Amino acid sequence: MVFSALQKSTIDRSIRRAALRMAEPVAPGIGARVAERLWFRLPAAQRPASTITAGTPVRELLGSAFEVHHRAHVVRGRTWGEGPVVYLVHGWGGTLEQLTPLVGPLLDRGLQVVSFDGLSHGRSDPGAHGAVSSDAVELGHSLDAVAVRFGPARAVVAHSMGALSSLLAIRDGWLASERLVLIAPPSGIPELLERLRRELGLGERTTRELVERVRLRTGYAPDALELVTIATALEPHERPELLVVHDLLDREVPHERSTHLVQCWPGAQLLSTVGLGHRRVLADAAVGGAVARFVDRLPVEATLHGGDRPQPLPGRAAADGSGTAAQERAGAA
Repeated sequence: MVFSALQKSTIDRSIRRAALRMAEPVAPGIGARVAERLWFRLPAAQRPASTITAGTPVRELLGSAFEVHHRAHVVRGRTWGEGPVVYLVHGWGGTLEQLTPLVGPLLDRGLQVVSFDGLSHGRSDPGAHGAVSSDAVELGHSLDAVAVRFGPARAVVAHSMGALSSLLAIRDGWLASERLVLIAPPSGIPELLERLRRELGLGERTTRELVERVRLRTGYAPDALELVTIATALEPHERPELLVVHDLLDREVPHERSTHLVQCWPGAQLLSTVGLGHRRVLADAAVGGAVARFVDRLPVEATLHGGDRPQPLPGRAAADGSGTAAQERAGAA
């Protein structure tokens, strides 16, 4: 649900936009099908070489393999250690291997780590829409199937689009979790839909058709697939303790998305990094240590920017996130 499929030559983009403009008045349904196919197409698989290095301990490379089923499809994953369960959830186009650097710090704290490849990702089976197409809801269903096998969680640690999938599993699925760590979370589908409209030059009729196709595909209207909307709908007893980790220089998902989420989640904490970007943040030793401490119910030196504070009421405008970092607890009054 990103735009790797759209990153072609300027000529290709111009031809595509022209074709969709021509379809708008006479065949918006055709335009919507094309847009849907592009939007949900997974990027080409890439081995996460930046996170698996020659120094990675053997215990973190191996683990024990497992399989679970979602309908007629097999979800494959690995588990390490014993103790309270921590689920690791990759993002769009990712694999469990991207999260391997987080395994060691969690094992050191006596936790059982469970990670998996979502359907149509990594080593798992193709999902309902084939090997090169998926969505955040299907990734959430994959997590739900794994949670049925391994049970309630001490924590869920999710990267990027996996944040939306994890919140859906907590709200609508079988997953119960005491704590939640979201690393570089996006705001959700409405913002991505607007970006798609701009990229493809979609008209109003084609967009309406696309919204309906998304609803039929996922079971949710796009407006419902938004992190703050889901978070504020959770009952207090359903809402895990939250740590959000986000790099100030993330070029894929702006940092202010996380400041907004933290504002709307009472007691949430925000840990900001600088210079790690959207994916290298997963391999940073300091981030791994902070995540493990939070999961182990220990204090984390979180950071805030300017006057950001968690608030009990939803819908506040996102802070600009550009102030000087203040070393203070995000849940402070």
